Amino acid sequence: MAGVGGGGAVKEVKSKAVLDETIGEGSPVILHFWASWCEASKHMDQVFSHLSTDFPLAHFCRVEAEEQPEISEAYSVSAVPYFVFFKDGTAVDTLEGADPTSLANKVAKVAGSISPGEPAAPASLGMAAGPTVLETVQEFGKKNGSARLGSLSPSGAGDRLKERLEQLVNSHSIMLFMKGSPESPKCGFSQKVVDILKKEKVKFGSFDMLTDNEVRDGLKKFSSWPTFPQLYCKGELLGGCDIAIAMHESGELQEVFKDHGIEISDSGEIKATKPDGGQGGVTGPSGLTAALTFRLQGLINSSEVMLFMKGKPDEPRCGFSRKVVDILRQEKVKFGSFDILSDDEVRQGLKVYSNWSSYPQLYIKGELIGGSDIVLEMQKSGELKKVLSEKGISSGETLEDRLKQLVNSSPVMLFMKGTPDAPRCGFSSKVVNALKEEGVDFGSFDILTDEVVRQGLKTYSNWPTFPQLYYKGELIGGCDIVMELHNNGELKATLSE
Repeated sequence: MAGVGGGGAVKEVKSKAVLDETIGEGSPVILHFWASWCEASKHMDQVFSHLSTDFPLAHFCRVEAEEQPEISEAYSVSAVPYFVFFKDGTAVDTLEGADPTSLANKVAKVAGSISPGEPAAPASLGMAAGPTVLETVQEFGKKNGSARLGSLSPSGAGDRLKERLEQLVNSHSIMLFMKGSPESPKCGFSQKVVDILKKEKVKFGSFDMLTDNEVRDGLKKFSSWPTFPQLYCKGELLGGCDIAIAMHESGELQEVFKDHGIEISDSGEIKATKPDGGQGGVTGPSGLTAALTFRLQGLINSSEVMLFMKGKPDEPRCGFSRKVVDILRQEKVKFGSFDILSDDEVRQGLKVYSNWSSYPQLYIKGELIGGSDIVLEMQKSGELKKVLSEKGISSGETLEDRLKQLVNSSPVMLFMKGTPDAPRCGFSSKVVNALKEEGVDFGSFDILTDEVVRQGLKTYSNWPTFPQLYYKGELIGGCDIVMELHNNGELKATLSE
Protein backbone atom coordinates (compact mmCIF):
# COMPACT_ATOMS: atom_id res chain seq x y z
CA MET A 1 0.00 0.00 0.00
CA ALA A 2 1.58 3.26 -1.13
CA GLY A 3 -0.70 5.62 0.81
CA VAL A 4 0.29 7.81 3.76
CA GLY A 5 0.38 5.74 6.93
CA GLY A 6 -1.42 6.51 10.20
CA GLY A 7 -0.04 5.44 13.56
CA GLY A 8 0.00 8.72 15.45
CA ALA A 9 2.55 10.58 13.32
CA VAL A 10 2.12 13.55 11.00
CA LYS A 11 3.12 12.69 7.44
CA GLU A 12 4.37 15.16 4.83
CA VAL A 13 2.45 14.88 1.53
CA LYS A 14 4.54 15.35 -1.61
CA SER A 15 2.14 13.97 -4.22
CA LYS A 16 -1.54 14.40 -5.01
CA ALA A 17 -1.66 10.80 -6.21
CA VAL A 18 -0.48 9.52 -2.83
CA LEU A 19 -2.93 11.79 -1.03
CA ASP A 20 -5.82 10.63 -3.21
CA GLU A 21 -4.93 7.01 -2.45
CA THR A 22 -4.83 7.69 1.29
CA ILE A 23 -8.20 9.44 1.23
CA GLY A 24 -9.63 6.62 -0.87
CA GLU A 25 -8.87 4.07 1.86
CA GLY A 26 -11.86 5.43 3.78
CA SER A 27 -10.14 6.07 7.12
CA PRO A 28 -10.44 9.53 8.70
CA VAL A 29 -7.93 11.96 7.16
CA ILE A 30 -7.06 15.42 8.49
CA LEU A 31 -5.09 17.57 6.05
CA HIS A 32 -3.10 20.62 7.23
CA PHE A 33 -2.03 23.18 4.62
CA TRP A 34 0.83 25.27 6.02
CA ALA A 35 3.64 27.64 5.04
CA SER A 36 7.10 27.88 6.58
CA TRP A 37 6.91 31.66 6.84
CA CYS A 38 3.60 31.68 8.74
CA GLU A 39 3.93 31.72 12.54
CA ALA A 40 0.29 30.72 13.00
CA SER A 41 0.97 27.58 10.94
CA LYS A 42 3.81 26.65 13.26
CA HIS A 43 1.67 27.09 16.38
CA MET A 44 -1.17 25.08 14.92
CA ASP A 45 1.21 22.35 13.80
CA GLN A 46 2.07 21.70 17.47
CA VAL A 47 -1.61 21.16 18.25
CA PHE A 48 -1.95 19.07 15.08
CA SER A 49 0.95 16.82 16.14
CA HIS A 50 -0.52 16.21 19.61
CA LEU A 51 -3.90 15.37 18.12
CA SER A 52 -2.26 12.79 15.85
CA THR A 53 -1.08 11.00 18.99
CA ASP A 54 -4.55 11.02 20.54
CA PHE A 55 -6.15 9.62 17.36
CA PRO A 56 -3.61 7.07 16.08
CA LEU A 57 -5.95 5.36 13.59
CA ALA A 58 -6.62 8.57 11.67
CA HIS A 59 -4.24 9.92 9.03
CA PHE A 60 -2.74 13.34 9.86
CA CYS A 61 -1.12 14.83 6.76
CA ARG A 62 0.72 18.09 6.12
CA VAL A 63 0.95 19.89 2.80
CA GLU A 64 3.31 22.83 2.24
CA ALA A 65 0.77 24.92 0.35
CA GLU A 66 3.05 26.96 -1.89
CA GLU A 67 5.25 23.99 -2.80
CA GLN A 68 2.31 21.79 -3.77
CA PRO A 69 0.13 24.09 -5.95
CA GLU A 70 -1.76 21.18 -7.52
CA ILE A 71 -3.03 19.99 -4.13
CA SER A 72 -3.67 23.53 -2.86
CA GLU A 73 -5.70 24.42 -5.94
CA ALA A 74 -7.71 21.18 -5.67
CA TYR A 75 -8.98 22.32 -2.26
CA SER A 76 -9.19 26.10 -3.04
CA VAL A 77 -6.58 27.00 -0.43
CA SER A 78 -5.97 30.77 -0.33
CA ALA A 79 -4.71 31.28 3.23
CA VAL A 80 -2.86 29.28 5.86
CA PRO A 81 -3.24 27.55 8.24
CA TYR A 82 -6.05 25.66 6.50
CA PHE A 83 -7.48 22.24 7.35
CA VAL A 84 -9.63 19.77 5.39
CA PHE A 85 -11.37 16.87 7.15
CA PHE A 86 -12.21 13.61 5.34
CA LYS A 87 -14.42 10.72 6.37
CA ASP A 88 -15.26 7.65 4.28
CA GLY A 89 -13.28 9.10 1.37
CA THR A 90 -15.21 12.39 1.28
CA ALA A 91 -14.31 15.92 2.42
CA VAL A 92 -16.84 16.70 5.17
CA ASP A 93 -15.51 19.88 6.77
CA THR A 94 -12.88 22.64 6.58
CA LEU A 95 -11.24 25.12 8.96
CA GLU A 96 -9.33 28.29 8.10
CA GLY A 97 -7.17 30.15 10.61
CA ALA A 98 -5.45 29.56 13.94
CA ASP A 99 -8.24 28.21 16.12
CA PRO A 100 -7.03 25.26 18.24
CA THR A 101 -10.43 24.77 19.90
CA SER A 102 -12.25 24.30 16.60
CA LEU A 103 -9.47 22.10 15.24
CA ALA A 104 -9.64 19.74 18.21
CA ASN A 105 -13.42 19.56 18.05
CA LYS A 106 -13.54 18.92 14.30
CA VAL A 107 -10.88 16.19 14.61
CA ALA A 108 -12.90 14.53 17.38
CA LYS A 109 -15.99 14.73 15.19
CA VAL A 110 -14.47 12.86 12.23
CA ALA A 111 -12.00 10.60 14.10
CA GLY A 112 -13.43 10.37 17.63
CA SER A 113 -15.18 7.04 17.14
CA ILE A 114 -12.31 4.72 16.32
CA SER A 115 -14.39 1.56 15.92
CA PRO A 116 -18.08 0.58 15.94
CA GLY A 117 -19.52 0.71 19.43
CA GLU A 118 -16.67 2.83 20.79
CA PRO A 119 -17.78 6.29 21.94
CA ALA A 120 -16.21 9.38 20.45
CA ALA A 121 -13.58 11.15 22.51
CA PRO A 122 -15.30 13.64 24.82
CA ALA A 123 -15.05 17.38 24.25
CA SER A 124 -14.04 18.94 27.55
CA LEU A 125 -14.12 22.73 27.83
CA GLY A 126 -15.03 22.83 24.14
CA MET A 127 -11.97 20.86 23.05
CA ALA A 128 -11.18 17.23 22.32
CA ALA A 129 -10.17 15.42 25.51
CA GLY A 130 -6.53 14.69 26.23
CA PRO A 131 -4.22 16.45 28.70
CA THR A 132 -1.48 16.93 26.11
CA VAL A 133 -3.83 18.67 23.70
CA LEU A 134 -5.38 20.78 26.43
CA GLU A 135 -1.97 21.89 27.68
CA THR A 136 -0.91 22.83 24.16
CA VAL A 137 -4.06 24.85 23.52
CA GLN A 138 -3.72 26.67 26.84
CA GLU A 139 -0.14 27.58 26.02
CA PHE A 140 -1.19 28.71 22.53
CA GLY A 141 -3.87 30.88 24.12
CA LYS A 142 -1.28 32.66 26.23
CA LYS A 143 0.88 33.38 23.19
CA ASN A 144 -1.67 33.91 20.51
CA GLY A 145 -4.91 34.84 22.25
CA SER A 146 -7.14 33.09 19.72
CA ALA A 147 -7.94 30.11 21.95
CA ARG A 148 -10.03 30.87 25.01
CA LEU A 149 -11.26 28.32 27.55
CA GLY A 150 -14.94 28.14 28.46
CA SER A 151 -14.21 29.04 32.09
CA LEU A 152 -13.81 32.70 31.14
CA SER A 153 -17.01 34.70 31.17
CA PRO A 154 -17.48 37.15 28.26
CA SER A 155 -17.46 40.19 30.55
CA GLY A 156 -14.42 38.97 32.44
CA ALA A 157 -12.59 38.33 29.20
CA GLY A 158 -13.44 41.85 28.01
CA ASP A 159 -12.13 43.44 31.20
CA ARG A 160 -8.96 41.36 31.06
CA LEU A 161 -8.39 42.26 27.40
CA LYS A 162 -8.80 45.97 28.11
CA GLU A 163 -6.34 45.70 30.99
CA ARG A 164 -3.90 43.82 28.79
CA LEU A 165 -4.16 46.39 26.00
CA GLU A 166 -3.58 49.24 28.45
CA GLN A 167 -0.50 47.47 29.77
CA LEU A 168 0.82 46.90 26.25
CA VAL A 169 0.16 50.47 25.09
CA ASN A 170 1.98 51.81 28.17
CA SER A 171 4.76 49.21 28.23
CA HIS A 172 7.15 51.66 26.54
CA SER A 173 7.22 55.45 26.25
CA ILE A 174 7.00 54.94 22.49
CA MET A 175 5.14 51.81 21.42
CA LEU A 176 4.59 50.57 17.88
CA PHE A 177 1.97 47.95 17.04
CA MET A 178 3.07 46.63 13.68
CA LYS A 179 3.03 43.68 11.31
CA GLY A 180 6.23 41.77 11.92
CA SER A 181 9.19 42.99 13.97
CA PRO A 182 11.46 46.05 13.57
CA GLU A 183 14.16 43.73 12.19
CA SER A 184 11.71 41.98 9.84
CA PRO A 185 8.61 44.07 9.03
CA LYS A 186 5.81 42.18 7.26
CA CYS A 187 4.34 45.17 5.39
CA GLY A 188 5.64 48.31 3.74
CA PHE A 189 3.68 50.64 6.05
CA SER A 190 5.21 49.09 9.18
CA GLN A 191 8.64 49.32 7.55
CA LYS A 192 8.16 53.06 6.96
CA VAL A 193 7.23 53.81 10.58
CA VAL A 194 10.18 51.76 11.87
CA ASP A 195 12.50 53.74 9.59
CA ILE A 196 11.02 57.03 10.82
CA LEU A 197 11.52 56.12 14.49
CA LYS A 198 15.11 55.11 13.77
CA LYS A 199 15.69 58.43 11.98
CA GLU A 200 14.22 60.24 14.99
CA LYS A 201 16.79 58.31 17.12
CA VAL A 202 14.28 57.25 19.77
CA LYS A 203 14.00 53.95 21.59
CA PHE A 204 10.71 52.18 21.07
CA GLY A 205 8.96 48.96 21.93
CA SER A 206 6.99 46.94 19.40
CA PHE A 207 4.33 44.25 19.22
CA ASP A 208 3.74 41.97 16.24
CA MET A 209 -0.01 42.03 15.50
CA LEU A 210 0.26 38.95 13.29
CA THR A 211 1.03 36.76 16.32
CA ASP A 212 -2.06 37.61 18.39
CA ASN A 213 -5.53 37.96 16.88
CA GLU A 214 -7.11 38.96 20.20
CA VAL A 215 -4.82 41.97 20.61
CA ARG A 216 -5.07 42.74 16.90
CA ASP A 217 -8.88 42.92 16.90
CA GLY A 218 -9.16 44.39 20.39
CA LEU A 219 -6.78 47.27 19.71
CA LYS A 220 -8.85 48.41 16.73
CA LYS A 221 -11.78 49.05 19.08
CA PHE A 222 -9.60 50.21 21.98
CA SER A 223 -8.00 52.92 19.84
CA SER A 224 -10.90 53.54 17.42
CA TRP A 225 -8.29 53.07 14.69
CA PRO A 226 -9.06 50.26 12.20
CA THR A 227 -5.64 49.65 10.64
CA PHE A 228 -2.01 48.96 11.48
CA PRO A 229 0.62 50.07 12.20
CA GLN A 230 -0.41 52.15 15.23
CA LEU A 231 2.09 54.43 16.99
CA TYR A 232 1.66 55.45 20.64
CA CYS A 233 3.57 57.98 22.75
CA LYS A 234 3.17 57.78 26.54
CA GLY A 235 -0.03 55.75 26.08
CA GLU A 236 -1.63 58.16 23.59
CA LEU A 237 -2.32 57.19 19.98
CA LEU A 238 -0.47 59.37 17.49
CA GLY A 239 -1.85 57.60 14.42
CA GLY A 240 -0.85 55.29 11.60
CA CYS A 241 1.71 55.36 8.82
CA ASP A 242 0.45 58.46 6.96
CA ILE A 243 0.24 60.60 10.10
CA ALA A 244 3.66 59.42 11.30
CA ILE A 245 5.16 60.38 7.92
CA ALA A 246 3.47 63.79 7.88
CA MET A 247 4.51 64.53 11.47
CA HIS A 248 8.08 63.41 10.78
CA GLU A 249 8.43 65.50 7.62
CA SER A 250 6.97 68.62 9.27
CA GLY A 251 9.11 68.25 12.41
CA GLU A 252 5.98 67.86 14.54
CA LEU A 253 6.91 64.32 15.61
CA GLN A 254 10.18 65.54 17.08
CA GLU A 255 8.28 68.25 18.97
CA VAL A 256 5.78 65.73 20.35
CA PHE A 257 8.59 63.52 21.60
CA LYS A 258 10.30 66.53 23.14
CA ASP A 259 7.08 67.69 24.84
CA HIS A 260 6.61 64.21 26.35
CA GLY A 261 10.16 64.05 27.66
CA ILE A 262 11.34 61.36 25.21
CA GLU A 263 15.12 61.20 25.18
CA ILE A 264 17.02 61.14 21.92
CA SER A 265 19.36 58.16 21.97
CA ASP A 266 22.99 58.22 20.97
CA SER A 267 23.49 57.04 17.44
CA GLY A 268 25.17 53.91 18.75
CA GLU A 269 22.03 52.81 20.54
CA ILE A 270 19.87 52.79 17.45
CA LYS A 271 20.23 50.07 14.85
CA ALA A 272 21.26 51.64 11.56
CA THR A 273 18.51 51.82 8.97
CA LYS A 274 19.13 50.31 5.58
CA PRO A 275 20.02 52.83 2.88
CA ASP A 276 17.04 54.07 0.93
CA GLY A 277 17.05 52.52 -2.48
CA GLY A 278 14.63 55.08 -3.88
CA GLN A 279 11.76 52.59 -4.14
CA GLY A 280 9.32 54.02 -1.65
CA GLY A 281 10.66 52.08 1.33
CA VAL A 282 12.13 49.14 -0.64
CA THR A 283 15.84 49.16 0.14
CA GLY A 284 18.63 48.42 -2.27
CA PRO A 285 20.12 45.26 -0.76
CA SER A 286 23.70 44.08 -0.94
CA GLY A 287 24.48 40.77 -2.56
CA LEU A 288 22.62 41.49 -5.81
CA THR A 289 24.41 42.52 -8.95
CA ALA A 290 23.79 46.02 -10.25
CA ALA A 291 22.28 44.54 -13.40
CA LEU A 292 19.78 42.38 -11.48
CA THR A 293 18.90 45.22 -9.13
CA PHE A 294 18.23 47.49 -12.11
CA ARG A 295 16.11 44.78 -13.74
CA LEU A 296 14.04 44.20 -10.60
CA GLN A 297 13.43 47.93 -10.21
CA GLY A 298 12.31 48.10 -13.82
CA LEU A 299 9.88 45.20 -13.35
CA ILE A 300 8.46 46.58 -10.11
CA ASN A 301 7.81 49.95 -11.73
CA SER A 302 6.61 48.58 -15.08
CA SER A 303 3.01 49.02 -13.94
CA GLU A 304 1.43 51.24 -11.30
CA VAL A 305 0.00 48.08 -9.70
CA MET A 306 2.36 45.14 -10.16
CA LEU A 307 1.82 41.56 -9.04
CA PHE A 308 4.61 38.99 -8.88
CA MET A 309 2.77 35.68 -8.83
CA LYS A 310 2.93 32.01 -9.68
CA GLY A 311 1.38 31.65 -13.11
CA LYS A 312 -0.64 34.24 -15.02
CA PRO A 313 -3.80 36.15 -13.98
CA ASP A 314 -5.96 33.91 -16.20
CA GLU A 315 -4.04 30.78 -15.17
CA PRO A 316 -2.78 31.13 -11.56
CA ARG A 317 -0.54 28.29 -10.40
CA CYS A 318 -1.33 28.59 -6.68
CA GLY A 319 -4.35 29.52 -4.55
CA PHE A 320 -2.58 32.48 -2.93
CA SER A 321 -1.85 34.07 -6.32
CA ARG A 322 -5.42 33.41 -7.48
CA LYS A 323 -6.76 35.13 -4.34
CA VAL A 324 -4.81 38.35 -4.99
CA VAL A 325 -5.83 38.35 -8.67
CA ASP A 326 -9.49 38.00 -7.62
CA ILE A 327 -9.15 40.87 -5.12
CA LEU A 328 -7.60 43.21 -7.71
CA ARG A 329 -10.35 42.36 -10.17
CA GLN A 330 -13.02 42.96 -7.51
CA GLU A 331 -11.44 46.38 -6.94
CA LYS A 332 -11.60 46.93 -10.73
CA VAL A 333 -7.92 47.82 -10.85
CA LYS A 334 -5.72 47.42 -13.91
CA PHE A 335 -2.49 45.65 -12.98
CA GLY A 336 0.60 44.15 -14.52
CA SER A 337 1.96 40.75 -13.56
CA PHE A 338 5.11 38.64 -13.74
CA ASP A 339 5.19 34.84 -13.53
CA ILE A 340 8.04 34.11 -11.12
CA LEU A 341 7.93 30.41 -12.14
CA SER A 342 9.25 31.47 -15.53
CA ASP A 343 12.43 33.13 -14.25
CA ASP A 344 14.30 31.77 -11.24
CA GLU A 345 16.74 34.71 -11.18
CA VAL A 346 13.86 37.12 -10.63
CA ARG A 347 12.14 34.71 -8.23
CA GLN A 348 15.17 34.41 -5.93
CA GLY A 349 16.45 37.95 -6.43
CA LEU A 350 13.16 39.63 -5.55
CA LYS A 351 13.07 37.80 -2.21
CA VAL A 352 16.35 39.48 -1.29
CA TYR A 353 15.47 42.82 -2.86
CA SER A 354 12.14 43.13 -1.06
CA ASN A 355 13.14 41.27 2.12
CA TRP A 356 9.96 39.22 1.57
CA SER A 357 10.42 35.45 1.34
CA SER A 358 7.23 34.25 -0.35
CA TYR A 359 4.88 34.85 -3.27
CA PRO A 360 2.70 36.48 -4.44
CA GLN A 361 4.08 39.99 -3.83
CA LEU A 362 1.97 43.05 -4.65
CA TYR A 363 3.50 46.46 -5.39
CA ILE A 364 1.72 49.78 -5.83
CA LYS A 365 3.74 52.53 -7.51
CA GLY A 366 6.99 50.76 -6.65
CA GLU A 367 6.15 50.14 -3.00
CA LEU A 368 5.74 46.64 -1.57
CA ILE A 369 2.28 46.15 -0.07
CA GLY A 370 2.65 42.51 0.96
CA GLY A 371 1.42 39.02 0.19
CA SER A 372 -1.92 37.25 0.03
CA ASP A 373 -2.89 37.50 3.71
CA ILE A 374 -2.08 41.21 3.97
CA VAL A 375 -3.87 42.10 0.72
CA LEU A 376 -6.94 40.13 1.84
CA GLU A 377 -7.00 41.88 5.21
CA MET A 378 -6.56 45.30 3.57
CA GLN A 379 -9.49 44.61 1.26
CA LYS A 380 -11.73 43.53 4.13
CA SER A 381 -10.88 46.63 6.19
CA GLY A 382 -11.21 49.03 3.23
CA GLU A 383 -7.54 49.97 3.55
CA LEU A 384 -6.68 48.68 0.07
CA LYS A 385 -9.26 50.95 -1.58
CA LYS A 386 -7.89 53.85 0.44
CA VAL A 387 -4.27 53.15 -0.54
CA LEU A 388 -5.20 52.86 -4.21
CA SER A 389 -7.08 56.17 -4.00
CA GLU A 390 -4.19 57.93 -2.25
CA LYS A 391 -1.79 56.68 -4.90
CA GLY A 392 -4.07 58.00 -7.63
CA ILE A 393 -4.99 54.55 -8.94
CA SER A 394 -8.38 54.76 -10.60
CA SER A 395 -11.05 52.09 -10.28
CA GLY A 396 -14.58 51.61 -11.57
CA GLU A 397 -15.96 53.55 -8.59
CA THR A 398 -16.42 57.32 -9.03
CA LEU A 399 -15.48 59.84 -6.35
CA GLU A 400 -19.14 60.78 -5.94
CA ASP A 401 -20.01 57.10 -5.34
CA ARG A 402 -17.34 56.89 -2.68
CA LEU A 403 -18.37 60.13 -0.96
CA LYS A 404 -22.02 59.06 -0.93
CA GLN A 405 -21.02 55.75 0.63
CA LEU A 406 -18.92 57.49 3.30
CA VAL A 407 -21.59 60.06 4.15
CA ASN A 408 -24.13 57.29 4.63
CA SER A 409 -21.81 54.87 6.45
CA SER A 410 -23.29 55.90 9.82
CA PRO A 411 -26.61 57.64 10.69
CA VAL A 412 -24.60 60.41 12.34
CA MET A 413 -21.34 60.94 10.47
CA LEU A 414 -18.61 63.45 11.31
CA PHE A 415 -15.86 64.42 8.88
CA MET A 416 -13.13 65.92 11.04
CA LYS A 417 -9.43 66.50 11.44
CA GLY A 418 -8.05 63.64 13.52
CA THR A 419 -10.10 61.07 15.39
CA PRO A 420 -12.68 61.44 18.20
CA ASP A 421 -10.04 60.31 20.72
CA ALA A 422 -7.33 62.52 19.21
CA PRO A 423 -8.79 65.53 17.35
CA ARG A 424 -6.26 67.50 15.32
CA CYS A 425 -8.00 70.88 15.47
CA GLY A 426 -10.02 72.82 18.06
CA PHE A 427 -13.18 72.99 15.93
CA SER A 428 -13.24 69.23 15.49
CA SER A 429 -12.65 68.79 19.20
CA LYS A 430 -15.62 71.03 20.03
CA VAL A 431 -18.02 69.05 17.82
CA VAL A 432 -16.80 65.73 19.22
CA ASN A 433 -17.33 66.97 22.79
CA ALA A 434 -20.81 68.27 21.95
CA LEU A 435 -21.85 64.92 20.47
CA LYS A 436 -20.45 63.03 23.44
CA GLU A 437 -22.21 65.32 25.91
CA GLU A 438 -25.48 64.66 24.09
CA GLY A 439 -24.82 60.91 24.25
CA VAL A 440 -25.02 60.59 20.47
CA ASP A 441 -23.35 57.62 18.75
CA PHE A 442 -21.52 58.71 15.61
CA GLY A 443 -19.10 57.55 12.98
CA SER A 444 -16.13 59.63 11.90
CA PHE A 445 -13.64 60.04 9.08
CA ASP A 446 -10.25 61.74 9.42
CA ILE A 447 -10.01 63.99 6.36
CA LEU A 448 -6.27 64.49 7.01
CA THR A 449 -5.69 60.89 5.91
CA ASP A 450 -7.30 61.25 2.48
CA GLU A 451 -6.75 64.39 0.41
CA VAL A 452 -9.10 63.14 -2.35
CA VAL A 453 -12.01 62.86 0.10
CA ARG A 454 -11.04 66.14 1.78
CA GLN A 455 -11.23 68.17 -1.42
CA GLY A 456 -14.08 66.20 -2.98
CA LEU A 457 -16.36 66.61 0.01
CA LYS A 458 -16.10 70.38 -0.18
CA THR A 459 -17.69 70.26 -3.63
CA TYR A 460 -20.09 67.43 -2.79
CA SER A 461 -21.54 69.31 0.20
CA ASN A 462 -20.97 72.84 -1.11
CA TRP A 463 -19.35 73.50 2.28
CA PRO A 464 -15.73 74.73 2.18
CA THR A 465 -14.50 73.95 5.71
CA PHE A 466 -14.23 71.15 8.27
CA PRO A 467 -15.56 69.63 10.44
CA GLN A 468 -18.79 68.66 8.63
CA LEU A 469 -21.61 66.83 10.42
CA TYR A 470 -24.16 64.70 8.52
CA TYR A 471 -27.39 63.03 9.63
CA LYS A 472 -28.85 60.29 7.43
CA GLY A 473 -26.77 61.52 4.50
CA GLU A 474 -27.83 65.19 4.86
CA LEU A 475 -25.41 67.95 5.87
CA ILE A 476 -26.21 69.56 9.23
CA GLY A 477 -23.32 72.02 9.14
CA GLY A 478 -19.96 72.87 10.61
CA CYS A 479 -18.70 73.74 14.07
CA ASP A 480 -20.68 76.98 14.54
CA ILE A 481 -24.04 75.45 13.58
CA VAL A 482 -23.46 72.34 15.68
CA MET A 483 -22.47 74.41 18.73
CA GLU A 484 -25.51 76.67 18.28
CA LEU A 485 -27.83 73.64 18.16
CA HIS A 486 -26.06 72.16 21.18
CA ASN A 487 -26.28 75.35 23.24
CA ASN A 488 -29.99 75.73 22.37
CA GLY A 489 -30.72 72.14 23.39
CA GLU A 490 -31.75 71.23 19.83
CA LEU A 491 -28.83 69.02 18.72
CA LYS A 492 -30.05 65.66 19.99
CA ALA A 493 -33.53 66.25 18.61
CA THR A 494 -32.09 67.24 15.22
CA LEU A 495 -30.08 64.02 15.11
CA SER A 496 -32.98 61.75 16.03
CA GLU A 497 -35.78 63.00 13.77
